[in-house]
Amino acid sequence: MSINFLQEAQSLKPKLTEIRKEFHRIPELGNHEYRTAELIERCLDGAGIPHRRILGTAIIARLDGGLPGKNSAVRSDIDALPVTEATGCDFASRTPGMMHACGHDVHITGALGAAMILSSHRNELSGSVTFLFQPDEEGEGGAQRMIDAGCLEGVDAVFGCHVDPSLPAGTVGIKYGDFYAASATWKVSVIGRSSHGAMRDKGIDSIEVSAHIVPRLLDMNKPGSVVSVGMLHAGTANNILAGRAEMAGIIRTYGVDRRAELCRELDTICREVSSGFGASCECEVTDSCPGIINDNDAVTSLLETTARNVFGPENVHVIERPLYISEDFGCFIMARTGCFYHIGAGCEYPLHSDKFLPVPDAIVTASAMHSSSVYAYNKTGEN
Repeated sequence: MSINFLQEAQSLKPKLTEIRKEFHRIPELGNHEYRTAELIERCLDGAGIPHRRILGTAIIARLDGGLPGKNSAVRSDIDALPVTEATGCDFASRTPGMMHACGHDVHITGALGAAMILSSHRNELSGSVTFLFQPDEEGEGGAQRMIDAGCLEGVDAVFGCHVDPSLPAGTVGIKYGDFYAASATWKVSVIGRSSHGAMRDKGIDSIEVSAHIVPRLLDMNKPGSVVSVGMLHAGTANNILAGRAEMAGIIRTYGVDRRAELCRELDTICREVSSGFGASCECEVTDSCPGIINDNDAVTSLLETTARNVFGPENVHVIERPLYISEDFGCFIMARTGCFYHIGAGCEYPLHSDKFLPVPDAIVTASAMHSSSVYAYNKTGEN
């Protein structure tokens, strides 16, 4: 029996639209997504899919199929951002200072839509599908904590998506190889010696030292790498040499090996420049997301073919260039094979904007893409 995934997702659009609106009204920050988790659980109960809670707000649900096959997972992030909404929509955030400005309300609903579709065809489903609802993607990252808690036990591959405002509604973006950048944050304290501003020879000006460090750091920007200085604070009065300066920024690059090289280079530059002025420095570099690399071409090709069959070739875009944004889905794809793809958001405002609002069709696309992808992948393991 052939399943028309797009048609089934479209038939669920009214129901899914209302569910999405409810998620959008109740945004919650990372590790505090309690109302969000409760709504997810109610939807899973309605689809007859067993689930369990871990890490306070993370949810693992598993749907077993009626045929032998591989076991896949669909991951959705569930947290919101500290942004005050300005969309003016009738289902805008009811929580001051919080908003689903990155489209996670669509991600959750798309995963639930896939769960509903597959649940109604569980006898035809090969293997099993695990649905992972992950907290704290926007914060310190909940992906690795879910993995450490055993969420991938028995899972062969993980799939996920992100809404993309550069793609029209109803379309899918497929990327082979490097997709999202590995990221790190850094903080540097330059420690000089304060003195009267008219007696510069008596002090070591941390602002002057910083002014020499910043251009060196910006010179690290090369194709495939980004180093940015986001903050620089120093000084307490206009007639006192600043004895201490604080800088902070980000590193983005393709691949964790290159990230490690840049982190070492940043540390070396800061220490060498500071030493040259007789100052010292303290460097703190913290790795965050590992980046996303769709490195299994066979799986990515399977999803591209599946998407072309479901949505039509004209609605599938092969993304040529990797992006410098980051996402902790990379933790899942490093632990298992899988693929990450984009869903057309069909809106003019960018991610994290206070006016970012994907159109309802994005939910339909995500539901159809998730369900058809795992259905096709699981069948590759049939005996």
